[in-house]
Amino acid sequence: MEASRDRVHRDKVSPMNLKRRSVLIAGGSLAAAATLAACGNNNPLESGSPAASTASSGAAGGDVTLTQWYHEYGEAGVKEAVERYASEYPDAKVEVKWTPGEYGNILAAQLLTDDVPDVFEVEQGGSLDMIRSGQLAELNDIFDPVADQFNPSVVNRFRFNGDKIYGIPQTIDMQLLYYRPSILEAAGVQPPTTFEELVAAVNAVKTSDLGGFFAGNDGGVGVLSTMFIWASGHEQLNEDRTEAAFLTDDFFNALVAYRDFTKAGGVVPAASGEWYDPDAFINGEAAFQWGGLWSLPTIKEAFGDDVGVVPFPAIGPKGRPAVPFGAFGACVAAKGKNVEAAKQFVKWLWIDQDDKQVDFSDAYGTHVPAKVALVPQATKLADGAGADAAKYVAENGFTNDIMWSGALGEAFNAAVSNVIKNDADPKAEFADFQERAKTELAKLKG
Repeated sequence: MEASRDRVHRDKVSPMNLKRRSVLIAGGSLAAAATLAACGNNNPLESGSPAASTASSGAAGGDVTLTQWYHEYGEAGVKEAVERYASEYPDAKVEVKWTPGEYGNILAAQLLTDDVPDVFEVEQGGSLDMIRSGQLAELNDIFDPVADQFNPSVVNRFRFNGDKIYGIPQTIDMQLLYYRPSILEAAGVQPPTTFEELVAAVNAVKTSDLGGFFAGNDGGVGVLSTMFIWASGHEQLNEDRTEAAFLTDDFFNALVAYRDFTKAGGVVPAASGEWYDPDAFINGEAAFQWGGLWSLPTIKEAFGDDVGVVPFPAIGPKGRPAVPFGAFGACVAAKGKNVEAAKQFVKWLWIDQDDKQVDFSDAYGTHVPAKVALVPQATKLADGAGADAAKYVAENGFTNDIMWSGALGEAFNAAVSNVIKNDADPKAEFADFQERAKTELAKLKG
């Protein structure tokens, strides 16, 4: 349901449909400008900026009129759904603005004016810049009493300075590793839980007709970069957010292990689609594909129940399974004309209205409800791969730290790429990274 994937040929993902998943698009630079959640598209595949459309709820809710902004979702029916939700709010008139194009840039510009939207969605519940410039109202009073109802991994990412919350999670998207149980069973191997097992499984199942592991037409370097941090047992930053927390032999060895995997032919270097498009997997170009939960309906259409998913497997002695996730959050403008009324609307829609939250997650693509108790109500997550995916994001979910800045992510990605693609020594390649991280983090903290 992310404004990220229009249905094209077998639900194929088109570039236009990447908006909602921009939150998950790039490995080491999930964030831009100080956070993965620059509230819109850092996605170079997106189109231009057609005129936005506004729809009034028509509700007779007193004298208050609220404006609510969404970016353009790719799945059919989302626009009509959010307009319907707004129309059912009894306590105010809510005008929904649907914003195609570069939503993040458009919103950022609007927030600098005197005519700010009352309610708007932001990836990961608010960027560092928005929080520090005082653009977002604190929502602790409406969220804290129900915080334990929400996915803990998401809540942890949405909080700033340990306790402040500026956005209410709407729904969750995630990445994971697809495979077909029948193929593994025929080869006598189990679904991999470690990277060594993944390599062994790939070698056992790949043939001249069936490729091994696919994670994008760059060999997987872009989308998997930060996976090497998390899966090797590290965090991006230390608790104080003053320096990088992953520059160890275990991390360096993880990069070398993936490089060796690539050199040995286990990684499919290029395929008919990108990692976010299920065609390579469906066409038999890869036995394992790293992809998004959004592809599950298309893959199940092709293979029925012969579909399995696992997290990215643990790498090294301190490794752990990991899945990256992204979530848009409903935020309230601190400088809006109706802050308290806007907060009550957000509470009504994203905290109180369980039926609408399930509808938003389950009726337009495949997504995980932000509230843990609602996951069983999502029909596409009721069993099989969908149920496993929901469990993995709750137990093994990771996302970029809010202070993993664009500059830091770019430097990290470049170093990872040079190690894996150009055979650079990892220790030498990251020799200056810690000092750069300290400098960048000091700027952000300052």
